[in-house]
Order: sequence, then structure tokens, then C-alpha cells
Amino acid sequence: MQNETENVRVRGSGTQSVYVTLRREILSMALEPGSPLDEVRLSERFGMSRTPIREALLRLVADGLVTTLPNRNTIVAPIDFASLPTYFEALTLMYRVTTRGAAERRNGEIMKSIRQHQKDFADAVAARDAYAMIEANREFHVAIAELAGNAYYTAFFAKLLDEGRRILRLYYSTFDDRLPRQYVDEHEEIIAAIEAGDAERADRLAVAHAGQIVHQIQDYLARNLDRPIAISLS
Repeated sequence: MQNETENVRVRGSGTQSVYVTLRREILSMALEPGSPLDEVRLSERFGMSRTPIREALLRLVADGLVTTLPNRNTIVAPIDFASLPTYFEALTLMYRVTTRGAAERRNGEIMKSIRQHQKDFADAVAARDAYAMIEANREFHVAIAELAGNAYYTAFFAKLLDEGRRILRLYYSTFDDRLPRQYVDEHEEIIAAIEAGDAERADRLAVAHAGQIVHQIQDYLARNLDRPIAISLS
């Protein structure tokens, strides 16, 4: 019984290690959309059996980052650029309702968390660490949603931010990962509006913040859609 428990623990640790590594590579675009994920090759790469590899891939499928094709081959999920207009519409709405809602409430502990995530974001921008930028940006906006106090909004916004991580990676690449200081300052302005309880200003800042992201990505796609990146248009 003890050996079985230890084997499960070791396998679980292996699954987590593979999951974290592949997830980071997918989100950073080191593994591009459409890249094959062969269990045998991954097993050789990580030096473990196919069982934890398979379990890690199933977790990535649940995250929407990996797709199993009808022929049972597994690939990095394509980015569905055709759905971006509706995605951006939902994302902008959630920026607005959560930022506005946060300005209408007061919670010192959550504000500390928001400020810490902002510091992490600023540090990542200075270091040109795109992956850390994406993680800190996600946590920053989710913390604002938590301050707004609607758990349904928080869950939906977190899901949208997670789905958009690779789009955000493309966005940062338009600056060669040298994100202008302006985007750090925009976060600071949002924090100031929330702390001042100025819901109208928080709303306007959220609209502008979302709008410049959408505009930059649209420009990028207009210039690069003819490049060989796996794009789903169905």
C-alpha cells in the first residue's frame, strides 16, 4: 500500500512538472500553435513514462491550450483569430465592470494585493520578461475583479484573461518585449481612480486601457496574417 501511495505521489509530481513546463512553452509561444505533441517524444524528453505525459496533456486540453485531432494526434491548439472581435467585446466589458466596481468599494487588504501585482508587472516590464508580464497582468486585473466583489464576474474575467494569454504574448511581441512605460503608468492611474472611489474615471481608464490593447493587436494581425502561424478561421 505504501509503495502504491508513493508511486501515485511521484507520478503526480511528474505530471505537474510536465504540465508547468509545456504550459509555459505554449503561453510564451516557444511551442507555436499547431505544434505536434507526441507522447513518445515527450516521454523521452522528460525521462518518464507516458502516463504522466498523458495526464499533463489532458490538463492542457482542459485549459484550452492543447487539442486532440480526430486521428488522435495531439497538437498545440490553434489561435482562433476569427473569434477575436467577440472576444475583445467581452474582454472590454469585463475591464469596465470590474474596474468600475472596484472603485465603488473599499478593501485595504485587496488593495495591497493589487499594488503588489502592479509592482510585479513593473518589474517584469523592466526585465523584458514577457511571461512574467502576462502572469502579473492577469493577477493584477483578477485582484481588481475580486475587489469589485462579484464572484461571477471574477470567474468569467479570469477565464477570458487565461484564454487571451497567447494573444497578449503577440501583443508584447509588437514591442519586441520592450513594453513602453505608459502601460505601467496606465495601471497606476487605474489604481489611483479606484483608491479615490472615482467610478466614472475608473470606467474611462478601463475603456482606454482595453482599447489600446485591441488596436495594437489588430494592427499586428493586419500586418502578419499572411505569415505561417497556425490560424483557425472556422
